[in-house]
Amino acid sequence: MVNCSAAQWLIKSLGGMLVLLATLLNGALASGFPEPFPQSQLENSTRIQSSGHLVLFSPLREVNDEIRSGTMARLPVSGEGRMYQLNRDASRNEARGHYRQVLQARGASILYECSGVSCGRSVIWANRIFGQAMLNGRDSEQDYLVAGTLDEDGTRWLTLVYTVTRGNLREYVWVEHLRLGDGAVVPGFDTGSDRIFGPLIVPYEGGFTYQFDWEATDRRNLRERASEEDTMVVLVGFSSLGAEESLDDSLERARGATESLSEVLARIGISREQQKILVVGPFIPMENPERQGDRVEVTVISR
Repeated sequence: MVNCSAAQWLIKSLGGMLVLLATLLNGALASGFPEPFPQSQLENSTRIQSSGHLVLFSPLREVNDEIRSGTMARLPVSGEGRMYQLNRDASRNEARGHYRQVLQARGASILYECSGVSCGRSVIWANRIFGQAMLNGRDSEQDYLVAGTLDEDGTRWLTLVYTVTRGNLREYVWVEHLRLGDGAVVPGFDTGSDRIFGPLIVPYEGGFTYQFDWEATDRRNLRERASEEDTMVVLVGFSSLGAEESLDDSLERARGATESLSEVLARIGISREQQKILVVGPFIPMENPERQGDRVEVTVISR
């Protein structure tokens, strides 16, 4: 007689191998929805079509009923979201490992991931980000990742995977698979080229001294990218033009903020010799709502 736990292990192992094999036989096409974790059941699915779908690339917080995240973007996308409930003999760790395996087989790049309380409050992810109340669970038992994939025809795709354990110990996975529209600006995934990371958009306030709105995660990612051999860090300073402000004053404000951020980068280990500063001020307006106002856009380029 076959031991029950051994049989369960065999089913899970075969399921994982079959999923990987199916992915490879399908040419690892980025366009197909990721194969579901075998030990899960589909609960619901929804079409996603939006000109400004919110995607987070850093920890989530809520301030005065507003969603805040150091790096987030509202993107033109089309795709689908699916919710799965895990079988009682499965775990979130196994499900997360399954989706990472599928994404790895597709050549995906992990753009951001978090786990536990570092992700923020689960209730906000569930209700404000994904619009799925069933995902409201324990803050300490959640994880999230967003990955980017380039299709054979150059089409860019984002895949979001969020897992959570609810108070009743049932575990769920939410997966979004999204085709990016033309002109979408995604941190770390804007050109389809491994040579370019960014732009990282850093809003600023001030005049004589400057305050920058960015997270420790952003600084760490930037420092790691810039530490690679033969990289150049380009800082482009933008500014708005106030109703009573002269063009020279607006340009000087953009220059001051960009040079101030350059000093910050030097302090965290990105040398001045590695940096290049460009000051644009208000001269080049952008249609993308995430690229407006007083900001410095930072891009890392491998030579």
